[in-house]
Amino acid sequence: MRRLSGPLCAALAAVLVLAGCGSVVDGHPVSMLYNPAQVGGLPVTDGPNGPRDNAPAPTGTVTNTDHGKIDELVTLAINDIEAYWKDHYEGLKRTFTPVPTYISYDSTDPRGPMLCPDEPTYQNENAMFGACRYPFKWDQTFIAWDRGSFMPTAEKYFGPMAVVGVLAHEYGHALQSMSGLADKSTPVVVKEQQADCFAGVYLHWVAEDQSSRFTLNTTEGLNHVLAGVIMGRDPVLGPGDEKWIKKGHGTALDRVGAFQMGFDTGTAVCAAIDMAEIEQRRGDLPMALRPDDSGDVPTGDVDIDKDTLSALMDVMNKIYSPQQPPTLSYDTPQCADAQASPPASYCPATNTISVDLAALEEMGTPADERKNKVMLQGDDTALSVVMSRYTLALQHQRGVELTSAMAGLRTACLTGVGQRGMAEPAGTDGKGLILTAGDLDEAVTGLLANGLAASDVNGNTVPAGFTRILAFRSGVLDGDADRCYQRFP
Repeated sequence: MRRLSGPLCAALAAVLVLAGCGSVVDGHPVSMLYNPAQVGGLPVTDGPNGPRDNAPAPTGTVTNTDHGKIDELVTLAINDIEAYWKDHYEGLKRTFTPVPTYISYDSTDPRGPMLCPDEPTYQNENAMFGACRYPFKWDQTFIAWDRGSFMPTAEKYFGPMAVVGVLAHEYGHALQSMSGLADKSTPVVVKEQQADCFAGVYLHWVAEDQSSRFTLNTTEGLNHVLAGVIMGRDPVLGPGDEKWIKKGHGTALDRVGAFQMGFDTGTAVCAAIDMAEIEQRRGDLPMALRPDDSGDVPTGDVDIDKDTLSALMDVMNKIYSPQQPPTLSYDTPQCADAQASPPASYCPATNTISVDLAALEEMGTPADERKNKVMLQGDDTALSVVMSRYTLALQHQRGVELTSAMAGLRTACLTGVGQRGMAEPAGTDGKGLILTAGDLDEAVTGLLANGLAASDVNGNTVPAGFTRILAFRSGVLDGDADRCYQRFP
């Protein structure tokens, strides 16, 4: 967030604590996509996750392999992904042609092979789809991966299905190549989000229990896949960096959104992703930090203190204009008709939001995820939780149910609407908060890690992070509170 003071002035999953189960949905008819008991039309499951015990042995030749566990897992993943697309290629042009070459390397080895004349493997912690002259022909494509650092780290912190997700993304690039869907003129961000989308299509099939090699549950398993997707987002851009917007992978919201499109809808929607579609999804959301009137570039994070929370309440009052705005309290919550949901709780009986300021400050303190092996967090991780309690006050005044899984998803949707409203300067007497680049990434990660911004008045949330983020994303993209009530009755 960025604080305004004038007219227009101004991890990894080792620590990922997945939110627990919420209340059972009531009898209201709901869309398949917005049903808290389903994930992309599939039932919520918490069963096995990873390679099947009876999976067939991996097959195929891997150049430069060490025959270790990582290469076995990757090869098994490629076998499965290839088998899926061989049978489900319809809707794409040309014919399906399996990727002919697979290359394993160790990025910690200075004597490692060159993938291309200008593509060394030493210190190249990555996985990729490509084609080059040496040691292969120009028309011979390959998929390569770092078995020394990148893949072991992904498996350690996100589990084996995150590794499978990485390969599903790279095979998405192979689909682009064999179908002619993308060429050198296609913006990188379009290629990357198409690949995220194709990965979602394949992983829906796995979650549907159709794979003979892998299983994927739709709670913890899918949550960790999404955490891996989030870790691959672009860094926050600054002034003058706008040219990189088309040359990256996209924000966390972009990447998770593209993955969800494929998981929910299928191949056709992936093929339809282009720059216009991405820009339509983004709308006026901030993509880069902007300098203030003094010429300085704020970090995008504000301190979580009483002044900031007061400014947040002012902004919410302006966006929603409720007849009875909730009040903010720093006292220990005492409520006759709701349980506490620290670090922020809403009490319907008193129309009060109670916050534990110290705990909220800790939640909103920016973290160096790559250095300290933690999940992304920042000011909007905390502020989105407070906003969610504000939206419970709106729901209470509307007279809807506050103690159900549906209420939790409605809360996430309305919180997304509020975030969208903060994309433009708002506040009282020239003071307030504005959404900045990177804020939504922090909110999305919080939804996945703890789910509080998608919880009901008692702090209960749904177990599927996928559904929590989907509800929030629907509010951000629409910016329409009434549609939240329609989607989540």
